[in-house]
Amino acid sequence: MAFTPADTTQLVVAAQEGDGRARAALIGGHLPLLYNIVGRALGGHSDVDDVVQETLLRAVRDLRTLRDPASFRSWLVAIAVRQIGAHRSRQRAHTARESAFDETVELPVTGAGFEEAALLRMGISAQRREVAQASRWLDPPFRTLFSLWWQENAGWLSRAEVAAAAGMTVAHTGVRLQRMREQLDLARAIVAALNGQPRCTGLAGVVARWEGDRTPLWRKRIGRHVRECPVCTGAAAGRLALERLLLGLAPLAVPAGLVAALTAEGLLPGYAGSAAAGAGIAGGLQVTLLGKLAQALAAHPLATLATGAALAAGTAVTYVNWPAP
Repeated sequence: MAFTPADTTQLVVAAQEGDGRARAALIGGHLPLLYNIVGRALGGHSDVDDVVQETLLRAVRDLRTLRDPASFRSWLVAIAVRQIGAHRSRQRAHTARESAFDETVELPVTGAGFEEAALLRMGISAQRREVAQASRWLDPPFRTLFSLWWQENAGWLSRAEVAAAAGMTVAHTGVRLQRMREQLDLARAIVAALNGQPRCTGLAGVVARWEGDRTPLWRKRIGRHVRECPVCTGAAAGRLALERLLLGLAPLAVPAGLVAALTAEGLLPGYAGSAAAGAGIAGGLQVTLLGKLAQALAAHPLATLATGAALAAGTAVTYVNWPAP
């Protein structure tokens, strides 16, 4: 069951009036969107689940202050963007403190990376994997913007919602997106050149002292060589447009652990109870839009919202209740 804008508005009004079922429906319906935005913006950092949870806790706390219920989605995404920024600030401060004692401090490593792991599991093309790699070369603000643009390209956010979440006008958002695309195109060329077999001898000389850190300085150094080198330029030739690569790409799975954590916080109470308890809750509802939504959530807490493995298996849950654009 997908949410239309009218559905969402009605649920927001009900949740503002204290209806816990409406609140659970809003959270369950928008959780996949938040998880994809935060996950891709942070590149699969181990704190992704925490940032999503902090975002939802703040949204629940401040929901009564939302004056326009119809703007709920962009309001929620704006909170996520602020939490992403706060997380990055904490990481920079932590790194600075650690560096004072150890100049070789490293940030947490997450294996193949959040995007790459998800894309590999879905068995998609090498070019899509390269986009995932290239996104990690983006400046942090552009990583967040890329994450929002990804949702826009998939039809889950409008350009106006992206602009509102980023705190910019639609026109300014267009300019920033163009700059992000230019940086990402360069990053894709860098990734293609670095992945080339055999690697260009000139590029090998450029990266001889490179330790693998994706910094603006190394993006500039490697990018300069790639633009000027016919071998490296050839390695990046024939790449499909980003929009074509992302077309039809399934959303990343929401981990069962995050669902369990949100349930423990009382944010998704409908998922914790038994089927009998859920049926009892649903039985007293009036037959309205809210009642139908809550009945579906209570009667089929996982079947309605998820596909894939069961929570008990400890694997990921893929939500399908994407809010309608």
